[in-house]
Amino acid sequence: MKKNIYVVGAVIIENRKILCAQRGPSKSLPLKWEFPGGKIEEGESPQEALRREIVEEMQCQIEIGDQIEHTVYEYDFGIVHLTTFYCRLTEGKPVLTEHTSIKWLSPDELKSLDWAPADIPAIEKLSRTSMINECFRKRI
Repeated sequence: MKKNIYVVGAVIIENRKILCAQRGPSKSLPLKWEFPGGKIEEGESPQEALRREIVEEMQCQIEIGDQIEHTVYEYDFGIVHLTTFYCRLTEGKPVLTEHTSIKWLSPDELKSLDWAPADIPAIEKLSRTSMINECFRKRI
């Protein structure tokens, strides 16, 4: 039986662009693009895990808004349960510590990257710009 892995991803929006992060060549899913984040540790809420992971991975602080998507995807290494949230930077700028590259893309440019499969349902939602516009009206 495959292991269930619970992870969170931050859809960080700034100036109507979304932060995309490329996985390193030695990681699982090498060089695939993803939303930064990581595993939920025991006793953490998804939001607590996301705040911690962004500090660890990107060395910046975020404010977390509404959930975008929850996806369950079966990889060869396990079953990933990914929950993504709208986020905005509140302190600092993203720094590459675990990722090979980052890009800021508009919603209509997201599909141009080679995304990790679990992220694709969120990409589909985000590609509808009305979702982003609603996010800005709410100010996350």
